[in-house]
Amino acid sequence: MKYLKWLCLVLVILIFAGLIYVGNYFYEYAIIPSEKDFLSPDTAPETAEEKQVEDWYTNDANRNRWHIRSEDGLKLSAIFIPSEEQDGKTAILAHGYMDTAESMAEYAKMYHDMGYNVLVPDARGHGQSQGDYIGFGWHERKDYLQWIDQVLTRQGNDETITLYGVSMGAATVMMVSGESLPANVVSIIEDCGYASVEEELSYQLKDQFDLPAFPLISITSAVTKVRAGYFFGEADVTKQLAKNHLPMFFIHGKEDKFVPFSMLEEVYQATEAPKEKWEVDHAAHADSYKQDPDLYQKKVHSFLQQHTNK
Repeated sequence: MKYLKWLCLVLVILIFAGLIYVGNYFYEYAIIPSEKDFLSPDTAPETAEEKQVEDWYTNDANRNRWHIRSEDGLKLSAIFIPSEEQDGKTAILAHGYMDTAESMAEYAKMYHDMGYNVLVPDARGHGQSQGDYIGFGWHERKDYLQWIDQVLTRQGNDETITLYGVSMGAATVMMVSGESLPANVVSIIEDCGYASVEEELSYQLKDQFDLPAFPLISITSAVTKVRAGYFFGEADVTKQLAKNHLPMFFIHGKEDKFVPFSMLEEVYQATEAPKEKWEVDHAAHADSYKQDPDLYQKKVHSFLQQHTNK
């Protein structure tokens, strides 16, 4: 009997150690910034127009770098491109998972052509910003509050601000929407953001590894709390949207298999604020702009004209 008790204890310890190992493995796989084999590599500009936009965006004469210090001491970096007209409006953009501010050329040009100053931060752990983990929008939402303050400090307290994000950046700006924001922030546009971190990672676990969410997501969430300071359950976009009062435009490709199209309805129904949605035919993840750039720009411009003071 004594031998059996020791055997049970050893088995419990081994199971516990195994779960901790697996939790740390998936933490390293998903939360640590690094090259990800499940992501498609960035593609070079294909058309003459795309090359022209890229050349404009990367031209140092058109932009400069802003920096802030996050609440937890990270030095964060952003690209700022001033508008030629200086009409008192700024768009703050948020890039996707393992992308950088440098990947946002087309979206930056779209807003700049509409007369906006454009601020494009590198999320923590991405590009030129410090950080050794990915917050999936939860920690980043607080960083964006500081970027908003930075815009008002540099551009003046009368500046009108709109937020835009794609993929993880879309989740970020939706999470920002639930915070206490200055009246200067007047609208938000999100493109293919997920409903919650837990739901998105559960989907990816099934899609990539054919594994169930329980208990792996719970274990990885606990590891993430210890190593990065948040549980997956905290990072719930829908709960933040329930507190939102700003007009919001939701965009999602019908062929999205990375952040499933079904999540569009979840985030759309989560807010009672003035809202619109656009379900984009034939568009995969973060592909809606490329499906029809002119139509995308027209829809964004129309929404902004309805929901801005300038």
